[in-house]
Amino acid sequence: MQQKSTKATIVSLKKGRRFNPFLMVNLSLFLIMPLLSVAAEVIFEHASFDWLVIGKWFVFWTVGIRLFTAGISQSSNPAFTAGIFKMTTRESYIVIRELGFANISLGVMGILSLINDHWRTLAAITGTMFFGLAGIQHLLKKPDSSNEAIAMIGDLFVMIVLLLYLIIAVFIN
Repeated sequence: MQQKSTKATIVSLKKGRRFNPFLMVNLSLFLIMPLLSVAAEVIFEHASFDWLVIGKWFVFWTVGIRLFTAGISQSSNPAFTAGIFKMTTRESYIVIRELGFANISLGVMGILSLINDHWRTLAAITGTMFFGLAGIQHLLKKPDSSNEAIAMIGDLFVMIVLLLYLIIAVFIN
């Protein structure tokens, strides 16, 4: 029996291993790219390894690039997000597209935070609230799919790191 292939399905690879594109995007934007950016700034710009540098790149990649790209995806392909939440009617697409517009707007603030430290603080505050509330909602609902579980874990992880950044780098410094 052959499964239908959709963008939201997990693609099987050799030896029965599974590749989940949603997981890879989230790992890249929540962990790999921020760490590479911090390392590059510390090595090539001789910046000190501290919460200001960590926060700068974490806000850029998680609040900026992640929310901006999620917003583009939600606005142009609401069926993917509908699939994550097991929404079966096309009526949900209108709300998902509007969520996409909000994510694009928050993402732009996170991207522009690279050029202004004050915007970075605002992007971190709004990002902490967004990811925290979304993560708590996922937690209370109990995820129905692997992609929803990935979203929940990612949201809560981002909230914790952003909160640490705000407490240590902004309020203590």
